[in-house]
Amino acid sequence: MPVYRLDDKKIMFPDPRLAEDDGLLAIGGDLSMDRLILAYSNGIFPWYTEGEPVLWWAPKERFIIRPANIHVSHSMRKFFRKHEISIRINRDFADTMHRCRIKREFTEEGTWITDDMEVAYKRLCDNGFALSVESFVDGELAGGLYGVSLGRCFFGESMFSEMENGSKIALILFSKVLEENDYVMIDCQFETEHLKSMGGEMISFEEYRELLTKGFERKEK
Repeated sequence: MPVYRLDDKKIMFPDPRLAEDDGLLAIGGDLSMDRLILAYSNGIFPWYTEGEPVLWWAPKERFIIRPANIHVSHSMRKFFRKHEISIRINRDFADTMHRCRIKREFTEEGTWITDDMEVAYKRLCDNGFALSVESFVDGELAGGLYGVSLGRCFFGESMFSEMENGSKIALILFSKVLEENDYVMIDCQFETEHLKSMGGEMISFEEYRELLTKGFERKEK
């Protein structure tokens, strides 16, 4: 099946179930706020490298963490007891996203965080659709993460650590905040051993879409 080419002016996506086996759904378009919100609302996200057209993905299986199921290892519990641990939300979104980019640029994975993405996601944050989480150990910045927040779904994008356990602390404590606010999932997109060890699970795209629907339902007061 050919990959769908997006119209630069018309904001729409094909049915995400039409994605290729590797998850690639469409090419082109832009990173406007309306397009990004529509994408994430349908389980679609951009992932591409600098200088290429935007590639849009909707993997047929999705790796998630249910906030209530976040796993805290014995060693992490011990670490928490030994240190003063805290998180802040939206301490500095642009700084956190850029730190994620820099950290990945110096790993074998490389980074997909482009200049345009930094601008686009900061715009989402300024309008209440994205946020960053920063962790602190004994008062010092330890790590953080950022992602898109829509309804009661959080779509994680990337993490960084400035010291050992920095990103883990951010994810663990933020999961507790999400659980308290009845969020249905943290979308991790792809499986990693690191996230699997913290309670991540692979689900079908059908179950994923059910969670999206539940997450976007209006809660009765």
